[in-house]
Amino acid sequence: DVNESKLDLDIDWPGVFKHAHAVSKTNPFWNELSASNPFVHDIAASNRNKNNKYLSILKEKPYLFSKVSSNRDSLASSGDELDIDCLLRKTSARRSGRSKSVSDFLDIVDNQRFNPHKTTPQKTIPSDVTWLQNDREAYKMAWLSHRQLTRSCLDLEAMSHSPGWAQTQATDIHVVCKLNHEGGSVQLPDSDINIHVPVGHVLPGEFQEIGLKAILNPPSSFNNELSITVSPLIELTLSNLNTKEAIFLEVKVAAKVKNDPLSQVMSDIVCFYSLDKEGPFKKLENCYTYQDTIQVKLRDLSHVMYAVIAVQANKIQPPATNVWDYVQRTISVGIYGPKYIHPTFTAVFTVFGHNYIPGKLTICDIKKGGKNMPPVVFQLWGKHTFLLEKPQDLNISLVSCDPDFEVKMEDQSKNIKEEELKTGEMVRQQFLFSMLGCREMHFFVFLVQIKVLKSSQVTQFHVTTPDPAPKLSGIINRPKRLQNRKEIKSAPLLLIPTVKYPKFQDKTLSVNTYGVALKTVLRQNKIDYLLEYFKGDTIAILGEDKVKAIGQTKIKEWYVGVLRKKIGLVHCKNVKVISREQAMDTADSELTTRNLVEQIALPFKKLTYIYSVVLSTVSESVYDWRALAEVLGYSHMSLDDFNEAHADKESERVAHVVKRMKEDCHANKKKRLFLYELIVALLKIDCQGLVARLTQDTIILTAAVKLGKYWRELAEKLARLTKQQIEAYEVPHQGKNGAVALEMMWKPAYDFLYTWGAHYGDSYRDVLQDLQSALDKMKNPVTKHWRELTGTLILVNCMEVLRASAFSRMEEEE
Repeated sequence: DVNESKLDLDIDWPGVFKHAHAVSKTNPFWNELSASNPFVHDIAASNRNKNNKYLSILKEKPYLFSKVSSNRDSLASSGDELDIDCLLRKTSARRSGRSKSVSDFLDIVDNQRFNPHKTTPQKTIPSDVTWLQNDREAYKMAWLSHRQLTRSCLDLEAMSHSPGWAQTQATDIHVVCKLNHEGGSVQLPDSDINIHVPVGHVLPGEFQEIGLKAILNPPSSFNNELSITVSPLIELTLSNLNTKEAIFLEVKVAAKVKNDPLSQVMSDIVCFYSLDKEGPFKKLENCYTYQDTIQVKLRDLSHVMYAVIAVQANKIQPPATNVWDYVQRTISVGIYGPKYIHPTFTAVFTVFGHNYIPGKLTICDIKKGGKNMPPVVFQLWGKHTFLLEKPQDLNISLVSCDPDFEVKMEDQSKNIKEEELKTGEMVRQQFLFSMLGCREMHFFVFLVQIKVLKSSQVTQFHVTTPDPAPKLSGIINRPKRLQNRKEIKSAPLLLIPTVKYPKFQDKTLSVNTYGVALKTVLRQNKIDYLLEYFKGDTIAILGEDKVKAIGQTKIKEWYVGVLRKKIGLVHCKNVKVISREQAMDTADSELTTRNLVEQIALPFKKLTYIYSVVLSTVSESVYDWRALAEVLGYSHMSLDDFNEAHADKESERVAHVVKRMKEDCHANKKKRLFLYELIVALLKIDCQGLVARLTQDTIILTAAVKLGKYWRELAEKLARLTKQQIEAYEVPHQGKNGAVALEMMWKPAYDFLYTWGAHYGDSYRDVLQDLQSALDKMKNPVTKHWRELTGTLILVNCMEVLRASAFSRMEEEE
């Protein structure tokens, strides 16, 4: 971890960066500014919190992470947690020097200092900070020009009430890389546009700085009856023209020539080149085409160059009517919206004349209250590609799948004209969503349908919106879908200090129902959470509900039972249920409340979780830090143990206690497990609703990781998802090859399970039981080897008996 008292940078300019703690004394706005300023947030955060995982992940959606590095342990193991910092840091290290913020520099310095043996990636894009190191003025100008593109000082409280207009940031999608004489490759982020630089392109000791940028609207002169553009206009910049070798441009385009002889003879995919954005363009001869990929050798180099790929026809020979008839043309569409959803917001449907769909898009023609708004940067929410035989009129409709949201009546269906598609330019249609009533904001799913009006072709896909805007405190505002009616509710702000948690009492469980074993069951292969017993044993039955779960071979109904101080499932058909009065000898089925809590929390020793989400959920749901500290073994803590940052809010104090416990568990990993100890503590202060919420969240994440590619089979069973709907979940996570990497497959699985679980509202038991049943019914049930879901079903079925026995109904005397 970064030493709190010393944040030294490799770029050691006196006075450029000061210790954040010192700054806070001289700048009264520092803390407020850092909450919404992406450039200073990480610096401030690292001083507030040694374990910065929670804060850094809150800048992203909790379930969207960067690609997992190959040398990291597989997510398929039921690990203690996901190392989010490790995942996020991979992306910042790849960015070029010119586009790095202060937090990125800190990440790199951090990485170099604490990971000296870490292997560097291939030499394609070496990370380079040295160009700024000795030139303070150059650094200052680069920093200011980047910051100028960004409205970084946002009022998050105002944002949570506005329809998303404040969420703007730098938008030019470009990359700048510095290569030496060994060459390498430069790729435009999230695209199939590459520059390959051979060895010896520049002399040893010299450097080439390459800039690559995509201009979404290609030159209009290339789109007519004989020609269509199939790539964006690519801007290429070079710093050094003292070169020895040519460079190669490689682009995957949105079309390929059909295989029939006429198309092959009459048309060709070609590259046009110019030194000016507006032209004139000349056709390049050094082109190699393989299906939909074209590689071009660029010899005549200049400081600024432009290239565009087009399909050209020599002439149109009937039955063909235009160049479209000679090619298989792919249309790419993207759905864009604000970073966070609001009670009313605009979604923008965008058609591109190429297959490059940027992650962010500047929208200049948004209207609010009949007035034009300043340009806004919208985020990509979902994308889709489909084949279109020829330019035709399209009808676009968006339909909300959630009854809490609707599309404005006049916006429900819109048309895109054939002539607009022929121009090759970006075409946009806006759809206004609004929330019905005054319910709590939450993400939702909507359907996008594209109809080709002159044919019967219909394409559709689903899009999941982002979460609502976070609160100023930085805590994720997630749907409180798992509140248990018996949980302590959120009291008004002034009453929160008066919330009193009941005292946990370690005593023998009070059991009303018993079962007598009708036969002996001993298993050669021991199965977690299933009891073993002899004929005639008296088993205490906890709760009246039955659990459905797979046994050795088939799905059965089970009671939750206790025998010889062990809690587990007993097959309903193997016991005769009797009352407490009929039970003869109950000594073997007695259990204390402490033992119950420790056993029912056992699944959490093996569940995968996201530390930042657990931390935020607990800190916003527990109202007395002292009660939590006491059951965690920190009864000696006092207000003096909190620094100024934690002194004001109860949620900050609770978070501090949880972080302290996390650090202690990490210091003794062999004997202590963070999530297990936390759940035991929450059960001991009767936060059952919170435990239920954490249970559902961790089960859904772990199930997604366990399932991997088999999530598709589960999606069909659980929600009858079609192949197209399954693809819609996978599209946002596809790699450059158009497929989801195996180690990334847990992401669409998580997106689906999270969306599916949200529709159950408060019924967390039904979520767990239905998920268990669906997994059990799969061809190769994951649950045969992974029993933690069964363990959590035991947990939720024991909550009532725990509450009845461990907490006195009478108000305790002071």
